[in-house]
Amino acid sequence: MTSLRPAEQNSAGAGTVLKPWHDTTVPAAERVELLLAELSLEEKVAQLGSRWVSNDRGAREDDRDAHDFAETAEQEASLNVAPMEDAFALSGSVPLHEAARHGLGHLTRVYGSRPVTPAEGAAELMRQQRTVLEQSRLDIPALVHEECLTGFTAYGATVYPAAIAWGATFDPPLVREMAAAIGRDMAALGVHQGLSPVLDVVRDYRWGRVEETMGEDPYVVSTLGAAYIEGLQSAGVIATLKHFAGYSASRAGRNHAPVPMGRRELADAIFPPFEVAVTVAGAGSVMSAYNDIDGVPASADAWLLTDVLRGQWGFRGTVVSDYWSVPFLAMMHRVAADADESGAAALAAGVDVELPDTVGFGTNIVERVRNGQLPVEFVDRAVRRLLLQKVQLGLLDPGWTPEASVAGAAETDLDAPANRDIARRLAERSVILLDAGSALPLDGPGTQAPGRIAVVGPCAADARTFMGCYAFPNHVLPRYPGRGLGVAVPTVVDALADELSGAQIRYEQGCGVQDPDRSGFTAAVDAAKSADLCIAVVGDLAGMFGNGSSGEGSDAEDLRLPGVQADLLEELLATGVPVVVVVVSGRPYALGAVAGRAAGLIQAFMPGEEGGAAIAGVLSGRVQPGGKLPVQIPRTPGGQPGTYLQPPLGTLGADVSSVDPTPLYPFGYGRSYTTFEVDDLRISSERVPTDGDWTVSVRVRNTGPRDGDEVVQLYLEDPVASVARPTRQLMGYARVTVPAASAVTVTFGLHADRTAFTGRDLTRIVEAGQVDLLVGTSAADIACRGTVRLTGPTRTVGSDRTMLTPVTVVPEDPR
Repeated sequence: MTSLRPAEQNSAGAGTVLKPWHDTTVPAAERVELLLAELSLEEKVAQLGSRWVSNDRGAREDDRDAHDFAETAEQEASLNVAPMEDAFALSGSVPLHEAARHGLGHLTRVYGSRPVTPAEGAAELMRQQRTVLEQSRLDIPALVHEECLTGFTAYGATVYPAAIAWGATFDPPLVREMAAAIGRDMAALGVHQGLSPVLDVVRDYRWGRVEETMGEDPYVVSTLGAAYIEGLQSAGVIATLKHFAGYSASRAGRNHAPVPMGRRELADAIFPPFEVAVTVAGAGSVMSAYNDIDGVPASADAWLLTDVLRGQWGFRGTVVSDYWSVPFLAMMHRVAADADESGAAALAAGVDVELPDTVGFGTNIVERVRNGQLPVEFVDRAVRRLLLQKVQLGLLDPGWTPEASVAGAAETDLDAPANRDIARRLAERSVILLDAGSALPLDGPGTQAPGRIAVVGPCAADARTFMGCYAFPNHVLPRYPGRGLGVAVPTVVDALADELSGAQIRYEQGCGVQDPDRSGFTAAVDAAKSADLCIAVVGDLAGMFGNGSSGEGSDAEDLRLPGVQADLLEELLATGVPVVVVVVSGRPYALGAVAGRAAGLIQAFMPGEEGGAAIAGVLSGRVQPGGKLPVQIPRTPGGQPGTYLQPPLGTLGADVSSVDPTPLYPFGYGRSYTTFEVDDLRISSERVPTDGDWTVSVRVRNTGPRDGDEVVQLYLEDPVASVARPTRQLMGYARVTVPAASAVTVTFGLHADRTAFTGRDLTRIVEAGQVDLLVGTSAADIACRGTVRLTGPTRTVGSDRTMLTPVTVVPEDPR
């Protein structure tokens, strides 16, 4: 891994005796071996465990009062933030001093489990680290991890847009900037590892965790994921790749469901972002997934965690389990008799550290090694990996102390203006204009903003709808109803009042996100009828395990808008008043009944705390929309379409089936308040050897009245191949800013490696033959086509192949 934090330069604690492994002049690997030789078997195994002190139900007693906490144990259990969290918290938990009696590998979510200030969290972290050090014979601190998917999951921390919104930006530099800011905040509070990014590639839109992904295209997820990793690790915080692997392809989109996928599809559709993250971005940790693939659970799959991840890709970091995925091998998958057997199976497969608490990696591992059931080499390899990270993080340097690790806590503003500025830019760049219709922009050149505006819908005045399920206000604060949101989050209603100061705005909710109650329809329709324009804001409210319409464990039976929102839209559209529809959601919903009837249509994927202003800015025209769809928008609410990445049989409609898989809006789609033309395709070579490279260039002209952004997209078609290939696959993209009446030349550098796929013998090959190159502004809006013939022998390629497509952008000389 790269870019870990340097050692703190402060004095060792009183009475500390320096050991050889404290010597910072000795190479890290040697320091690890020196320490490993001193550890007893019990101490080695202890390094592979973790403790989630803040998850103990009894530990929260001091926080309980009638106004600030979930009212009953049953209510609290319904607000789990990890699967079966309540069951594990109430059974088998041990005090920290006992859990750390031989040392401890990790401390779990000190800041991310309860609403604490940075100072309060730092004090608790110091207490826990001191307990670990006091119990550890060799004074080895614990590594501290937290969630950070939509920002640092802590009270009062900036809530950035959800990952699906990052996908809509097509903007790796901005994602890198965000991740660096998240990492700086975490590092200042003594956090060493972040449990992000999610690199799952969407395969079924009904899956609740679509909001946590960056979309349905492996290359977009690869590039944005790599940017996130580079940003987070630049601040000295280890990035953790989630969820390895196949989790997003669960049958019927159900959380934890089996994955019916062969190894070829796994290698070509699921693996690429993880492989790029390991081999290019240098990610330091990988999290094993909950699912099983063709009957083998990921957390017990040596082929996945050892042969592929380490053997083929050369990964040298740690594999951590998803929360309780180790005991789940017995409880859920039934491939082990009990938690002890689960622990042995996971360790043998390649899991190094069990999170969030030690269940399967306890004394049973010691006993199995001593009685010859488990090779000690499995223990040693895992301990080496973890200790190496502790050395790289400075935790074993002579100057490290718990107090110094949180020295920046008192000065840390977790929602600083600079953070909010990044959140604003991400939100604005993520909003997607699907159709300007007859009404948008509301306040553009030559238009007059409506005087009376009805704002209707459950997402118009609830700031939580802007946030993903791992944002602290949706993730933890439902347990603490007296604490508010912890950050300022203007709603769409608030933002429109500021944006259109001369308008008379009337708000009516109409209905809840999931509530079947239609009693608010009448007031909403009356508001629309009395207005010049109605803005309907509909979509999702994220929550965990059925407590939301989107999020972990909040899967959808179909792609109809949740609750009765689709019915509300029908009544609003029937009024004859122009209705602009804004969808604020974590997944795409079927909009075929709305498209063509609405006066404007906007998609905003959970745009975070600055989302209200971003949406209002796009509606008014102050913000020039440039976001693109990282997932398709379906026409009808069934399970159609699959994602755009389909072989020929996945795209056929009326000729073979009564079900048409054509989307309403394709992958990569998004409009603007200006217009663009893509032309002048130039390909540097018509014939290229299977180990050669070439360039593809196009001109992008802004033919409209305003400066704007366009995302130029390069696709590959493989007309004839030895296996069924996707009919169209993204090879590269570039988000470019083009002033009005100006042009830029965009050049993609392609290596033949970029055409590689998994062949019949499951090896990755570059195959000779014709490939077609398509450049456009979405997977369906293709402006230019060309052909290259790959010549020479079929090549086998590995993880040293070229995986990215460099892009250059050159403004044209206006002369």
